Amino acid sequence: MAAARKNCAARALDDTSPFMGARVTLRWIYTHMIGEYARHCGHADLIRERVDGRTGV
Repeated sequence: MAAARKNCAARALDDTSPFMGARVTLRWIYTHMIGEYARHCGHADLIRERVDGRTGV
């Protein structure tokens, strides 16, 4: 986390970087990472529900 914070601290949200043959903004990267994190948390919830049988929060 410290390396990521240091790397992004001097950049604006509209600064771009190469990504898979295109250029994306830091804002796009942050949004993409939030979506990926949320998706994987959802997967973990499904696994937990199968293990302990509990649903919901």
